[in-house]
Amino acid sequence: MSDLRMRIAGVQMDPKIGAISENLKTITSRLREAADAGARFVVFPECALSGYGFSSREEALPFTEPIPGPSLEVIASVCRELKISCVVGLLECDGERVFNACALIGPNGLVGSYRKIHLPFLGVDRFTDPGDRPFAVHETEGLRVGIHICYDGVFPEAGRTLALLGADILVLPTNWPTHSESVAEHQMPSRAVENVVYAIAVNRVGEESGFRFIGRSSIVDPSGEILASGSADREEILYAEIDLAKARQKRLVRRPGLHEINRIADRRPGFYGLLVEPNGRA
Repeated sequence: MSDLRMRIAGVQMDPKIGAISENLKTITSRLREAADAGARFVVFPECALSGYGFSSREEALPFTEPIPGPSLEVIASVCRELKISCVVGLLECDGERVFNACALIGPNGLVGSYRKIHLPFLGVDRFTDPGDRPFAVHETEGLRVGIHICYDGVFPEAGRTLALLGADILVLPTNWPTHSESVAEHQMPSRAVENVVYAIAVNRVGEESGFRFIGRSSIVDPSGEILASGSADREEILYAEIDLAKARQKRLVRRPGLHEINRIADRRPGFYGLLVEPNGRA
């Protein structure tokens, strides 16, 4: 990236459960389409490679892969060819453990990965292992990326932690089903404006294992303005132009000397101790 401006994309798609080969073809095809449209960073939904609605751990196991693994190698080769970066969701196996995970891949290969920390009682998350790594920010082509997954997003501590670690953009691959409409509407604008960062949520569409998924992906700027939004039921690609300088300037001057705020520097962590007390469910 030659400057602080870039075009990003979110691929709202309908992954097929257990159809890794078919899903992989869709992912690489959409990567090429997004690159042709000028995108340099592309986000796919949660579990885009595997599907999500498995009824047991045993059913899901054949569709897990290590990180790095064979499907990610295919995606990495396309990213290398196109000089593009992407975040893609999958089920990760690590020995006997299984994680709902995402991988960040850049033009030079695997940059980093994330394992979902907050697990709802829904879909494959009923059977996966809780993420065992702290939140982290990874850089690809000058973009500082903070990844979390779906249910993580309703915990504002996750987004704030990623912002404090230096994220330019909060990336949230999701599988939002029916009854998540309010979350889709309000969550990412809130996370963006309170942390002064860009935010992108990429959901899936279609039906799987008795659930309908609601789409409504979005890209939001640091003021909370929605730059792009997806439909409730169509596969499509969302695009937006972002300026990283807006995410890196935390001191907001409305009227010099009269109205100036900094939502990071003005925090008072000494009053927030209750947030990190154990809740008895660990």
